[in-house]
Amino acid sequence: MPEVLFTIELPDGVTKDCYSPSTVVRDYFAQGEEMAVSEFLARSRKALAEASERVRAKFGFSCSSAASQLADIEQFTRNYEPGGIVRILHV
Repeated sequence: MPEVLFTIELPDGVTKDCYSPSTVVRDYFAQGEEMAVSEFLARSRKALAEASERVRAKFGFSCSSAASQLADIEQFTRNYEPGGIVRILHV
């Protein structure tokens, strides 16, 4: 499966590199797009769940890296107001 690394900028200017085991993440995020932290979190949950399911369909087991990435996203977004802006720098 083709992996995708995508880079985001958080409301305070901190950048994070994020991982998806599938290109499906490109259906959820576009380079240059801006959205509220709450929207980024919701889309991340959907994108990484779908990516993990694609891994399951191909290999017979879900992707623990996708689950780990989502846990990281949930952790670091707790530090920001839900309406703060996240920008997709690269996908």
